[in-house]
Amino acid sequence: MINPVDMSSIANVKERISAIQERMGLGPNVPGMDFDRTLRKELNKLKGTAEAVATVPGAIRDTVAEAKKNVEASLKNDATTLKNTAKGILSAHENTASGTLQSFMEDAAKKYNIDQRLLKAVAEVESGLNPDAISEAGAIGVMQLMPETAAALGVNPNNVAENIEGGAKYLRQMLDTFGGDVKKALAAYNAGPNAVRSYNGVPPYTETQNYVNSVLDIYR
Repeated sequence: MINPVDMSSIANVKERISAIQERMGLGPNVPGMDFDRTLRKELNKLKGTAEAVATVPGAIRDTVAEAKKNVEASLKNDATTLKNTAKGILSAHENTASGTLQSFMEDAAKKYNIDQRLLKAVAEVESGLNPDAISEAGAIGVMQLMPETAAALGVNPNNVAENIEGGAKYLRQMLDTFGGDVKKALAAYNAGPNAVRSYNGVPPYTETQNYVNSVLDIYR
């Protein structure tokens, strides 16, 4: 025979189970075993959702890493392309500039009856064939003309063609002044005709002597 107290306890437990079932929308007549199975099923769903959520940061991290890798590769390729393009443009510019200088040299040498190789040798020693060269003393351009010399020659020293023509004209004058003597003409181009007259030849100036020797080394 079941004790009345025990029966009361069982009734209380059933009432609590029924109340829990109603709150969860399971109804009062669902057997206890089905209730347990349903509860476990819902908990498993929540666990699966939690695990899925836990994988999100890793997926985001991998996506960001891949995107970063792709961007870096793209930037590297773009930088290489730009570098190659710049080199191509610079090379083309240098070739054009070189061809233009060569043309100016040919025209000036022909106009003033000077060996083109001599004129170019002077330009190389004077400026390294740099149209933008300006010395500390103020000499300008390829042929390193002083502003007053350029004015006397009637040329604009900042114009490349006129600068080269002015240098050729002045060298022609020095050759004529010293009877075609190349050494004296070169010394006069560097130190001035009066210094050459004073020493009746290349002045004993280290700069002028080095200048003459450098030009002749290229010319020969």
